Amino acid sequence: MTLRAVGVVLPVLLLAGWHLLASAGIYSPAQLPPPGEVVTALGELVRRGELWHHLAISTQRVLIGFAAGSVLGLALGGLVGLSRTVRAALSPTIQAVRAVPSLAWVPLLLLWLGIGETPKIVLVAIGAFFPVYTTVSAALAHIDPHLIEVGRAYGRRGLPLLGTILFPAATPAILSGLRLGLAQGWLFLVAAELIASSMGLGFLLIDSQNTGRTDVMLLAIILLAVLGKLSDTLLSFGENRLLASFS
Repeated sequence: MTLRAVGVVLPVLLLAGWHLLASAGIYSPAQLPPPGEVVTALGELVRRGELWHHLAISTQRVLIGFAAGSVLGLALGGLVGLSRTVRAALSPTIQAVRAVPSLAWVPLLLLWLGIGETPKIVLVAIGAFFPVYTTVSAALAHIDPHLIEVGRAYGRRGLPLLGTILFPAATPAILSGLRLGLAQGWLFLVAAELIASSMGLGFLLIDSQNTGRTDVMLLAIILLAVLGKLSDTLLSFGENRLLASFS
């Protein structure tokens, strides 16, 4: 059995366990519908043409928010990682803000930005920012000093030193931070779609709770997991290609 096939074993076991629990009568269908009912709910959404709109709007919100949060995380993480003065000034405050739960931002963003797309994207960007910022700042702050000495010995200063020595040395950690930021963006999406949404997987999740559609609720959770894994796989593929080009 290949390593890829091994990764399929646990999802199959979980699916089988789900089916057995639903069939054993331990939970009512309203609490735990069988997998077949979730597939039926999927077909229902596809026939009504709603599924693709939910998928598209959620993916768009995550990608835009992730891009904005990552750029800010890279920039600020770079400053904090390279300058002890900036680190002393900014790091304690940023770490404190990092501890604020995602739902705590919702009323404030509603008050400041209204109920359009902007607060949703900003909340996803907040989620993506912190993992990127943390990994970039830590990676740059802990680069081997000998590498910096070698770069300076060859006349590298400022941006040339950053571009040719520091960032390449920190690339594996930075890419890991981007993957964590993307995952965090998906986690913040549901909170973002609490903000007066009428479309998206987070809206579908909350709406199904309000209407008692546990089958749709489970479907939304599964779709969030699948999209999160798919986006991480694509980013991982790009990470491997970039690291291979450096070797």
